[in-house]
Amino acid sequence: MKVAAVDLFCGAGGLSYGLQQAGISVMAGIDRSPDCKYPYEQNIDGEYIRADIHALAQDPEPIAQMYPWDADIKVLTACAPCQPYSTMGHSKEKGREDHQKWGLLNEVSRIVEYVNPDVVVTENVLQVKQEDGVYDSFVENLESQGYHINSDQNKNVYCPQYGIPQKRKRWVLMASKIGPLSLSDPPIQDEENYPTVKEAIDHLPPIEAGEVRNKNDAHRARSLSEKNLERIDNMVPGGDWTLWEDDLDHLLADCHRKASGRSYKAPYSRMRPDEPSPTITTQFYNYGSGRFGHYDTDQNRALSLREGALLQTFPEDYDFYNSWEDTGVSNLGRQIGNAVPPKLGEYIGQAILSHVGVAAPSVEPMVADD
Repeated sequence: MKVAAVDLFCGAGGLSYGLQQAGISVMAGIDRSPDCKYPYEQNIDGEYIRADIHALAQDPEPIAQMYPWDADIKVLTACAPCQPYSTMGHSKEKGREDHQKWGLLNEVSRIVEYVNPDVVVTENVLQVKQEDGVYDSFVENLESQGYHINSDQNKNVYCPQYGIPQKRKRWVLMASKIGPLSLSDPPIQDEENYPTVKEAIDHLPPIEAGEVRNKNDAHRARSLSEKNLERIDNMVPGGDWTLWEDDLDHLLADCHRKASGRSYKAPYSRMRPDEPSPTITTQFYNYGSGRFGHYDTDQNRALSLREGALLQTFPEDYDFYNSWEDTGVSNLGRQIGNAVPPKLGEYIGQAILSHVGVAAPSVEPMVADD
């Protein structure tokens, strides 16, 4: 049986890679960013197509043509950008309805209706289901077309339970015209067995802020200002800025001097080595953007780009760029932070193959290199 997939909003290929590892033939990835072409085509067997989903929704025939004529099962994945729904994706002054990416699920609905795939998968932040009826309309449209949709309990994914070493929470919708489809039960139920930051990245060579290893150019950390170097030098794993209130008051950020900012404890902190990391955002390489300081007190820096990718479960040899000068920190950080964790994609692919009666390989547990 031939199971073929097309991946909308594919980015650098996190979901596509996971599906491919599970044994699904990924025919194409579609995204509007020119920067994702290189990593996608270097790591995924499918073709990268730069296109705007808004335009494709007006004429989805090109998407329908991407599936091979002899495909037994057609899978369409569509992990629309989460920024319109995320609590960090917009300012208070800007209405959510005015966000550039608002309503992309409506476009996905139009594509699904035309292409008529056997299986549809979307992955997004938990807040997607709360936003002004957009998500509800999407679900109702799928149901009206005869799709069976997994339960809300099954959609609610906590990544450490699936072997992903970060406290990432996601909403994974799986819909099938064949019958009920759902993710397998989480293989890790005991919190003590969650994969940790240290297990994922401790084998990498130590580097300093601003340093890059020639052997692995993505293992590079952003430089820090003198004040931030002093901040992280006076920070312990799991601590927060309140450590500085008595004797190091000059290290406090302006926002933390205000009552409204006292609840934000993550910025300028170090991760704990023996826990999953915080959610890897598009700003994980910035020390002041969250609890992204390295846990090793001999390494006064934020996460390197390669470390962020490993915490997202990209393989260590994942080829992200051809020229660093044409890529840059913020661009690669955005690609990594926006990605669906490949290991989650592998579980999704495994569930689809089991659903259609194809034996799928089990997902390998995360094991740090010696």
